[in-house]
Amino acid sequence: MSASLVLQRSFDPAPALASLVAHAVPGVEMVDAGVVRRVVRLGGGPAIVEATLGADRIALRSTAGSEADLAALAASWFGLADDLDAVLDAFGDDSVLGPLVRARPRLRILGHPDGFEAAVTTVLGQQVSLAAARTFGGRLAAAYGSPGPDGLTTYPTPERLAEVDPVELQAVVRITHSRARTLHALARACADGLSLVPGAADVRDRLLALPGIGPWTADYLALRVLGDRDAMPVGDLVLRRALGVGSAADVTRLAERWRPLRAYAAVHLWTATAYVL
Repeated sequence: MSASLVLQRSFDPAPALASLVAHAVPGVEMVDAGVVRRVVRLGGGPAIVEATLGADRIALRSTAGSEADLAALAASWFGLADDLDAVLDAFGDDSVLGPLVRARPRLRILGHPDGFEAAVTTVLGQQVSLAAARTFGGRLAAAYGSPGPDGLTTYPTPERLAEVDPVELQAVVRITHSRARTLHALARACADGLSLVPGAADVRDRLLALPGIGPWTADYLALRVLGDRDAMPVGDLVLRRALGVGSAADVTRLAERWRPLRAYAAVHLWTATAYVL
């Protein structure tokens, strides 16, 4: 049964669309003319979800699921549950963030409809360009995903990737052996119960225990996937440049005054640096 839903919320579509375009996995997610289409596991099975992003308006359609499913998906995917007035109140008078928040008062934190996919994509993007990460992601999805509706690919499950030998992953995706080993360890952990969904507990420590996953990756996933609004990848190079500092310790020190909304601080700094359209 299909479903549709229109949500009227304060929303700035430009940075969200720019980020979606930059991170979309070829064959899995398509972004064009303000519309994002992908397969989402919704209502017990794979469904095509189409989200049209406009100023203060998000319209969703799906081939399965209910309006309640779409509302929950939109809340986590596009950060619609957040109180933006609280963000403005927290940062409005800040010398660094005040001008950014006043310039983009409707900016929200973009989540992800598939936490495992987000984690794999993040690992593939370590120390490479976004273009290279998308290429790696497309190869992985094409090799191990499954055919979905309308010619799109359903992203591989943790169980599927956990079955693949790291040596094979290295050859097929054309990544280093250490990166393939990290992907396999991540898939195995998720297949064994590590839940990458908003509000999940003890995720950061479990991620850091995996080979090849450090604080930046764990904190980035906390921000994008787990819904932690105080998460901040303090080692991020773009954040250091935006703040004019040279180390993660410097970012940590400066960001103390932005608790408990450091995730919004990070997103505003990233947006001002990378996604000004």
